[in-house]
Amino acid sequence: MREAVEQLLSRMTRQEKLGQLQIAYRPKLDDAKELVRSGTGSVFWPRSSRATNELQRVAVEETRLGIPLLVGLDVIHGQRTIFPIPLALAASFDPAVAEVCARVSARESASGGVTWTFSPMIDVSRDPRWGRVVEGFGEDPYLNGVFGAAMVRGYQGESLSDPDSMIACAKHFVAYGQPEGGRDYNTVDVSVQRLRNVYLEPFRMAVEAGARTVMAAFNTVSGRPAHVHEGLLTGILKEEWGFAGAVVGDADGVGNLIAHGVAEDLRDGLAQAYAAGLDIEMGGNALGVDGRSPLTDQDVVASRLDDAVRRVLLLKSELGLFERPYADESREVLAPTPESRAAARAAAERSIVLLKNDGTLPIPAGPRRVLLVGPYAESTDHLGAWVQSHAEPSGSLADAIRSLQPDWSLAIAPGADFFGGDPHLHEAARAAAADADLVIVAVGEPSAITGEASSRSDLRLPGDQEALISAIADSGVPSVVVLFNGRPLVTSAWIDRAPVVLEAWHLGTEAPAAVLRILTGEVNPAGRLPMSFPRSPGQVPIYYAHENTGRPARSAAVLGEERRDVGLHGPDNTDDRYTSKYLDLELGPEFPFGHGLSYTTFEYGDIRLERDTIPLRDLQHGATISVGVQVTNTGDLDGDEVIQVFLRDRVASLAQPVRRLCAFTRATLAAGESVALSFPIGAQQLGFWDNDARFRVESGTFEFHVGGGLSGTREALLRVTR
Repeated sequence: MREAVEQLLSRMTRQEKLGQLQIAYRPKLDDAKELVRSGTGSVFWPRSSRATNELQRVAVEETRLGIPLLVGLDVIHGQRTIFPIPLALAASFDPAVAEVCARVSARESASGGVTWTFSPMIDVSRDPRWGRVVEGFGEDPYLNGVFGAAMVRGYQGESLSDPDSMIACAKHFVAYGQPEGGRDYNTVDVSVQRLRNVYLEPFRMAVEAGARTVMAAFNTVSGRPAHVHEGLLTGILKEEWGFAGAVVGDADGVGNLIAHGVAEDLRDGLAQAYAAGLDIEMGGNALGVDGRSPLTDQDVVASRLDDAVRRVLLLKSELGLFERPYADESREVLAPTPESRAAARAAAERSIVLLKNDGTLPIPAGPRRVLLVGPYAESTDHLGAWVQSHAEPSGSLADAIRSLQPDWSLAIAPGADFFGGDPHLHEAARAAAADADLVIVAVGEPSAITGEASSRSDLRLPGDQEALISAIADSGVPSVVVLFNGRPLVTSAWIDRAPVVLEAWHLGTEAPAAVLRILTGEVNPAGRLPMSFPRSPGQVPIYYAHENTGRPARSAAVLGEERRDVGLHGPDNTDDRYTSKYLDLELGPEFPFGHGLSYTTFEYGDIRLERDTIPLRDLQHGATISVGVQVTNTGDLDGDEVIQVFLRDRVASLAQPVRRLCAFTRATLAAGESVALSFPIGAQQLGFWDNDARFRVESGTFEFHVGGGLSGTREALLRVTR
């Protein structure tokens, strides 16, 4: 493979090389053909296998060297069959769900000629105002890394030469998920240790899993735009980690360098980007349709040019494109199959999080009068952000009830609107509730206001949906609030009035059926929040793995007395005054990372450490210790439990997070069943990066906390000795 690539490289002209280093950004088919004739080496998918083959024939049959194309597309959580949004996938705490999503997506996409997806997004984000949290896996670096690696395996399969595989792209490198103010594309300024311990770690895990491409981020990192950050693209990614794949720019990311103020013009931006380590520019600026380039021979040195082209040609060789450039038009997947639908529904069911339950759920079997209210009652907006127009639509929750619960007497009322306010709708819904045994309040955040360029300063339910929840609460009829959304929301205005709250996210093609199966208890919920729900936008960023301060706030329980309500000024914190907190908010988020309830109960035994001391030198030479625990389903129903293992380094040379996730698993237990689980812990989990970019494992005492969330955990201590 490499020898053939080197031979091809030796025959290429400078113009042909530059053509391989760009992806034409969404041109029409006829325009794309002209770009391919001029030498462009990558294109966006032209929407069918037939059209893809038309472009490939131009590349293979009408250019001098016949180099086939890479065909890219933003396949984020499904191509034809739409799975839950990535944030919801992370809520499953089951990486196998993400891998299945990626495998189905790859099969459907590759059948149409797509060879490259710009996914997974593994930007750690702790600010729900940022719209692209919908596309990632939440606030935790380890969770992002595990799910990102699973998606890479799913997309790329056992071999890229498999006709059902496509190239994965880990994005956005790096720290794109923490822009100032949660505003998309904004400035990012981080310390070396924060960059290494939080934002780079998921990318290291994705590269280790075999990701063949990485996308540069739009943002600056400490003043330098990522597209021209040689220290990141070349120093860390290619040299330190040994990444042998290709680095691609984001859409017009090189052109944005002019607005950033670091490039005088497009030629200057291209020259800087290629020199820094970018291999493929997304925008088609390196080589025009006339075969001319703004770059001179001096702008890109020959060795860097050849290195970039070599990386691109190797990708095409790994895909088998030189031998099989054309898609089989007879096998293109144009609609979901029963198998893909079943996989999507299972993923949706595993991603739902039960936030509150007073015992109303699950809904008992048998006839009942149900009132379904809210803008999501009959909405089919369940696919979420980042889906293409050819995606398979979902039905509505009302459709699912009519189909799957025919013995229910169903009444429907709009109740509220996403973008307006009509008090008469609230009153009509409250009045209709009097004739119901149960009210299902289907509310949320439209997918149109999530995703890229969809930052929000107000994290409440849009429109007058909060008033609807209050109106139904006033009726006194048992009710269930079902949230359909793409980011953590602020629920403080109504959360105490809602007896049951189900976080359903945007779950994809099979969303309504999945939600109904959870409501009726056909499926026992076990999802956990991958991102904290704040009490107020003013509390953002709020995340569980924050560094401790010199004056940490204490809870009322620690103080040994109840908080006193002082009205508009919020809880009385004067007894704990000089500590880190807000005077007008309770401590902590509304719902923390890892939170989620079940219809059954679980009990944890004591943590069993393989040994309670270990020499530092043993860890440095690869030794691990086992952290074990027994978990028992003590309820009457079968169910899943998500076992989470957190650790805390009590004393270190740098301030450490109060807790950080180091392992987790999701286990299925029958009623009364027990299971013994163990987790290997080594230097990778116990160590951290310092501000000199050195990975350190230090002696001292480490706390392990094991449980179904952050609270109520079992604890054990490990001593690392010198």
